[in-house]
Amino acid sequence: MKLSVLTNLFGDLTLDEALTKFEKLGIECVEIGCGGYPGKAHCDPKKLLNDEKALADYKATFARHGIEICALSVHGNAVHPDKAIANAFHEDFVDAVLLAEKLGIDTVITFSGCPGGSSRDKTPNWVTCPWPEDFGAILEYQWKKVLIPYWKKTAAFAKEHGVTKIAFEMHPGFCVYNPETLLRLRKAVGPTIGANFDPSHLIWQGIDPVAAIRELEGAIYHVHAKDTEIDHYNTAKNGVLDTKHYGDELHRAWIFRSVGYGNGLQYWRDLISNLRLTGYDKVMSIEHEDSLMTTDEGLSHAVEFLRESIIRDPKPSSMHWA
Repeated sequence: MKLSVLTNLFGDLTLDEALTKFEKLGIECVEIGCGGYPGKAHCDPKKLLNDEKALADYKATFARHGIEICALSVHGNAVHPDKAIANAFHEDFVDAVLLAEKLGIDTVITFSGCPGGSSRDKTPNWVTCPWPEDFGAILEYQWKKVLIPYWKKTAAFAKEHGVTKIAFEMHPGFCVYNPETLLRLRKAVGPTIGANFDPSHLIWQGIDPVAAIRELEGAIYHVHAKDTEIDHYNTAKNGVLDTKHYGDELHRAWIFRSVGYGNGLQYWRDLISNLRLTGYDKVMSIEHEDSLMTTDEGLSHAVEFLRESIIRDPKPSSMHWA
């Protein structure tokens, strides 16, 4: 397993400057944002797809630092009920797939998206309970009329261009937000659909990451290293559903933390060991969204913490004691 980072945390730096930082920290791979919510600070697919020299220079920058690209990230909502918004996210995803083909990368990360509650809506409608009956009708529309048809077509396009792994980040607010919904879409669309396993979005839902990893055996295509701290006092009063701004850390039910600051070393060692047990051995990609730390400090703490936990050597082919 290798250590990676999602580069948009240093979107204010040039790609060369960011890679210099990562190289000094011993980071081996990077996950590049190339559209959608992650932005295009370090990668503009349209430019690279239409300029062979720019593409060659881009590849050379990574080679110079001895760092490889493990995945492209283009998180978005391509099934947004506002067609202009949906089309912009879809176009970004298409460009990411075409660029991945040029770069020889098989993994593109995104969200499943969330449609409206009907064809007349203009904003997404995320359903979290079965009653009143209106919610069941919304889910029926979203999954059968929008989500499954869109991803069947889009996954086929991706596979035609060498992207065999579309890794959905299971994120509340979108139709795929837990293992059950991920596996439902995978069953309907096929094995091109898998998970970008980000435990931070599962922890606050009350999901045990190790149980989720075991449930998703064979369907995990990428992993984000990001932690969540549950505030037990605020949760005791108001539960885990929290719409307060992320910056209101003192009063929220939970906040994102750098790995090790939400849960301890053994917690993360169990998580990493179970990834290996279920066949995942690719990368741990640090996503820094800790509002209590600067990006430099949060990243350095995460790297130091994960160095103690990541299992780097290949899994033994035999057990000499057995």
